Amino acid sequence: MAVSRISFVRFECDAKTVVVAETPVGDPSWRAGLLPDGGRYLYPWDQPENDDWRRWRSVSGTPYAPHDEETVGRMLDEIGVDSIDELFDVPDSVAVDGEFGIETRSERAVRREIESTLARTDDVVEFLGRGHYGGYVPSVVDHLADRSEFLTSYTQYQPEIAQGFLQALFEYQSLLVELTGLGVANCSMYDAAAALGEAATLAARVTDGRRVLVPETTLDARLAVLANYVDGPDLTVETYAADDGTADLDDLAARAGDDTALIVAETPTVRGTIEPNLAAIGEIAADADALYCVDSDPVALSVLQEPAAVGADVVVGDASVLGLGTAYGTGLGLFAVDETYVRQVPGRLVGATEDAAGRRGYTLTLQTREQHIRQERATSNICTNQAWVALRAAMHAAWLGPDGLVERANEAVGVAETFADRIDGVAGVVAPVHDRRHMREFVAHVDRPAGAVVDDLAERGFAVHALGGHEIGICPAATTEAERDRFVTALREVEP
Repeated sequence: MAVSRISFVRFECDAKTVVVAETPVGDPSWRAGLLPDGGRYLYPWDQPENDDWRRWRSVSGTPYAPHDEETVGRMLDEIGVDSIDELFDVPDSVAVDGEFGIETRSERAVRREIESTLARTDDVVEFLGRGHYGGYVPSVVDHLADRSEFLTSYTQYQPEIAQGFLQALFEYQSLLVELTGLGVANCSMYDAAAALGEAATLAARVTDGRRVLVPETTLDARLAVLANYVDGPDLTVETYAADDGTADLDDLAARAGDDTALIVAETPTVRGTIEPNLAAIGEIAADADALYCVDSDPVALSVLQEPAAVGADVVVGDASVLGLGTAYGTGLGLFAVDETYVRQVPGRLVGATEDAAGRRGYTLTLQTREQHIRQERATSNICTNQAWVALRAAMHAAWLGPDGLVERANEAVGVAETFADRIDGVAGVVAPVHDRRHMREFVAHVDRPAGAVVDDLAERGFAVHALGGHEIGICPAATTEAERDRFVTALREVEP
């Protein structure tokens, strides 16, 4: 049946009755925002002073049109202020006086500008690591994670309609518990830096210590986030020596004491080295009555010593080595603790239970954050997490299976060590710098300044890290054999 009329709904302010006005299809008046009686249809909250009607408005064709000056003026009069500026209390030292100098452009012009910028990007083969590791993510992960049942960044507050998602997150937590040997894992943090910060504040709550000891190999970006976290509880962060790429036990033991809250060990480090002294570091932490935190990732943990077996109280790290590529910062923070500290866990915990009919069910549990209890009693004020990203990691892990995880980890060790030995044969190159086992990446010494070598390699289509002086960081984990062959040829050309 053909539609012959279009209806508009209008709301009368005083009587709160609904009036329906109609206009014939084809009448151009409705496109101009005109009602048949000559009025305009406005948003229910956008009523002229001389009009008793609240009507729909669609002047621009979208319900998201900005307020005009007249509407803003009426709003300000209603609340008794003279300007929008009076609604904010911004210190003069940070307030901007004037325009931002941002040019107004159409959507089409913005697209062209972005495409032009992207076209100038060099297409290089990345031998980049330093805490961010690309890798193949099977298409099944995208196919499943992009389904409408899963595709949301919000926590599943209504268990009665989210059992599938909650079960997947429970499986993710179970994976981390199995890999770490600890009793409890949450269903994600923002990234490894946030997880490290939460570990520090947890330690401050359960110990008398006020110092956090981290290895000097810790990334500056993580240290910056950690500094923000410890500012509130008034903790101090100190680094201990790791000159050979792993912990200097003598230096660590000299620094640890009764005032130490947390000792952190990394394995593998951002220099690719695998820490061989995890148990000894755990003993130093125990002697100082400090918590012991191991920073690692799920793939590495599938072949390395279980953190719980070396005395770890907390495990943090970046779980985005599963289910994600490198995407300009998207991360997935791993956070697991000994069950003793289950009520100190930040973020979300998915628990398993039974319903009234005896069926297994899943729900959020122990929600000790500020939305559910008094803010001053909250263990952490972190809210949004990376649930969808954790879902992707769980899917990828399930696709790999236990044997697949181990195979992937062994490949990451094998390719790093084999490739380091290979380029060690290039004149002017010593690799690896550290006489340790490596995973994913390693540091090489070059005779020429590192910056010059990096620039020359970039001109030949390869990206590596300049670490300063004569050291470069090389991560071959996500490259092919052919790409590695070409890299060796290019390195011989730039380091004659």
